[in-house]
Amino acid sequence: MPLGRRSRPKPFYSAKKMRRLSLIRVVKRVGMAAAMLLMPSLAWAQPNTDVADGHTLYDSKCSGCHSLDQNRIGPKHRGVIGRKVASVPDFDYSPAIKMLGGTWTPARVDQWLQGPQAMAPGARMFFQISDPTQRKLIIAYLTANSPPPAGD
Repeated sequence: MPLGRRSRPKPFYSAKKMRRLSLIRVVKRVGMAAAMLLMPSLAWAQPNTDVADGHTLYDSKCSGCHSLDQNRIGPKHRGVIGRKVASVPDFDYSPAIKMLGGTWTPARVDQWLQGPQAMAPGARMFFQISDPTQRKLIIAYLTANSPPPAGD
């Protein structure tokens, strides 16, 4: 061997073992890719839980005065997200709500549920929900029972 040149070290693994290790790496990478593809489906599972929990909260906190499909003491709620304020036909809104104007968005419903009288003094609704998690769940339920905005 000439000076200054090193001999090539002997491979630690045989060629057959190297192919097997490469195969294991491929299987691991495919497994990781499959797991990454499944992650979005796990993320979608959470909102269904939110909607179910929101339904339970809606029934316990809101259904005394509201229904999805019938006007009661308060207006029906099906389609409330994305609907103009005070726009349910055949419901007698208070002057305070009629003056409020705008559209019910999730953020606006959240504000409303924190304190209807603060948002529209003179409104007929006095009930409020101070827990932000409960408001979020109820809004998830109302959103699930509202059509998507036109054009989506």
